Amino acid sequence: MAEPTVRLVNVSKSFGEVKSLQNIHFEVYPGEVVGLLGDNGAGKSTLIKIITGYHQPDVGGEIYFHGQRVDHLSVARARQLGVETVYQEKALADDQSVWRNLFMGREISNAAGFMDIQRMRAVTQQLMTEHMGFTSKAVNPDTPVRTMSGGERQGIAITRALHFEAELIILDEPTMALSLSETRKVLDFIANIAKAGKAGIFIDHNIFHVYPVVDRIVVLDRGMIAGQFTKADITLEELIDRLYLVARTGRLAAAQEGDA
Repeated sequence: MAEPTVRLVNVSKSFGEVKSLQNIHFEVYPGEVVGLLGDNGAGKSTLIKIITGYHQPDVGGEIYFHGQRVDHLSVARARQLGVETVYQEKALADDQSVWRNLFMGREISNAAGFMDIQRMRAVTQQLMTEHMGFTSKAVNPDTPVRTMSGGERQGIAITRALHFEAELIILDEPTMALSLSETRKVLDFIANIAKAGKAGIFIDHNIFHVYPVVDRIVVLDRGMIAGQFTKADITLEELIDRLYLVARTGRLAAAQEGDA
């Protein structure tokens, strides 16, 4: 089996007396999307901020990328390692065009050192046609992002991460406030992450959004992993029952139920 794209070993994080994470063991493999579930305060955001280098784990915690231990992970280092995050609808510059958003901070230059706008527009058009599903001439690389729907914006953000060969794409509640049809578009884009051989973490409160497009589900509860399930081994109805059990009784009872 391939090495995990990212692996956390015995990771904890405390803020003063508050223990946000306790002894977390977590990994995501290439070609796999993991659904990360949990109520508010479960530790999801803290876990993601450790993977993205925003927070440092407490002493004793270890972080590995492709089998190599990384100490003192920073935001810049995480990005160098291929970590990209797609947030709700905040990942794009609304007043800029599609092509500018796709290449922001990674502009293509010509031989003279100037931005190769023609090349960036051409690549954007190809991505819009082949990966984003835009077929109407009404939407083109110069279209301002603010005129596009929420699902289309999320598609741009995910396509940008895949185009620049992100190794791990983190999706932080990307379907929030989207209509049913727009949510379907975003879920289709998420499914493409695994098809491209990349790793993904899909964070959401809505199990009905997460379950169809992930390979595994990890449930956090009060800073601990309350359960891990391979989708092939658990139905949606069974998973919902387990989530209710975690909400009522906590990690220990959930674990005992899983062992029964």
